[in-house]
Amino acid sequence: MQSVIVKKSISAELADMIIKSAIAAAIAVKKYMVIAIVDESGHLKTFHRMDGSALISIEVAQIKAYSAVANAWGFATHEIFEQSQKSPATKVGIPLLPNYTVLGGGFPIRVDGNIVGGIGVSGGSIEEDISIAQAALEIIK
Repeated sequence: MQSVIVKKSISAELADMIIKSAIAAAIAVKKYMVIAIVDESGHLKTFHRMDGSALISIEVAQIKAYSAVANAWGFATHEIFEQSQKSPATKVGIPLLPNYTVLGGGFPIRVDGNIVGGIGVSGGSIEEDISIAQAALEIIK
């Protein structure tokens, strides 16, 4: 029996690099965004609220990042919605979970095939949030 497991987690350095990449992408499209990065356990690692961003986006960005690491499928938040439509129980159950969302803009952060954290972006349309999160994650590839 194994009594200890080893987890891979995002470093503060990588989290900061992803935040800076997201900020640059948001500035390029003239959007005021909130960006949250969580570790592999869903705990906040780093966070940035751009001046002018909506107050509600603070909580939404964090929930998107958490949802991206909390789901069993390893999906981005918009993919969780698509998956939930396949099961009536999941479709009904997901909205009942606290601090969990299927709104687009949350992605797992993968390094060498391991989910080491999650990013959540909020402040634009769902499509803009998704686009900025994807652009931010390009620095890992």
